[in-house]
Amino acid sequence: MAARGAQSLQPQHLRRSARAAQAQALHCFVLDCSASMRAGGQLARAKGALHLLMQQAGRWRDQVALVVLDGTGARLALPPQRALAQGFASALAPLPGGGGTPLAAALQLADGVLGRHTRGARWLWLLTDGRTRASPPRPAHAQQLHVIDFETARPPLGRAPALAALWQAGYWPAGALWQ
Repeated sequence: MAARGAQSLQPQHLRRSARAAQAQALHCFVLDCSASMRAGGQLARAKGALHLLMQQAGRWRDQVALVVLDGTGARLALPPQRALAQGFASALAPLPGGGGTPLAAALQLADGVLGRHTRGARWLWLLTDGRTRASPPRPAHAQQLHVIDFETARPPLGRAPALAALWQAGYWPAGALWQ
């Protein structure tokens, strides 16, 4: 508006700043819904953390996907889509949990999802208590990896931080998310 000065508004006075189009990042969340996560209430805490992370992705206008793993296997619970700051409760609520921890299968599925995302950054977030003997290799298509550890065992087994170190990934104990 300052461009027009005292003159009446004309089309040539309207200016639009050119912004480079930024490709949306894809945040692929891998949620461990195994029996060990369910037993101590860690699954509920992980769902809460996941909801917060999805909200943040929505504020960034990024895309999200959700892979869940439990005793029945690994499945894509939420295909890649634009994150909305609200509205993921319906996707998270029906995840009951139970059974084993097919981590390798879940990571392979997540890596495939990330591999199909050709524009923008590719993030993988693993929310787990680390109660698995598997030490799968770093997912090849993930540019950024983060492991959020929900282990409450005393003494801790330390498998989630070991996996993060193997992958050279970011690592956070779940309690650090709320501090």
